[in-house]
Amino acid sequence: MSPTVRPARDASEREEALALRHAVFCVEQDVPLDEELDGRDAEALQLVALESGAVLGTCRLLLEGERAVLGRMAVAAPARGRGIGAALLEAADAAARAAGARHVVLAAQLAARGLYERYGYAASGASFLDAGIEHVRMEKPLA
Repeated sequence: MSPTVRPARDASEREEALALRHAVFCVEQDVPLDEELDGRDAEALQLVALESGAVLGTCRLLLEGERAVLGRMAVAAPARGRGIGAALLEAADAAARAAGARHVVLAAQLAARGLYERYGYAASGASFLDAGIEHVRMEKPLA
């Protein structure tokens, strides 16, 4: 069964997405809560991957003119390896295009770099630490 990926429809889905992010980033990866919650969620398009009504994956898009910033992508540990990250990336690309973005940028954890490269993202610049985790800036033009 493939999850449905779409924008969060209500406060309950947004809260589930935030709870998933907390579980992945703060609990699993030890990211401080004040770094995970940057105050920009209200202005973002929050995408969710749902299966049987439960949020299994999420990411957000911040739209800045012709640029979309993809971030906060998380997939629940038991659901990893099922293509949910790929489905979120495809939905994010489509949403960014629909909003008029011409390219997408993100900061990828080095462990996830391969996933982003498979979906057309290219690294630019040196790696850097964010919340104590090594990242690399990546970008993708939208056709």
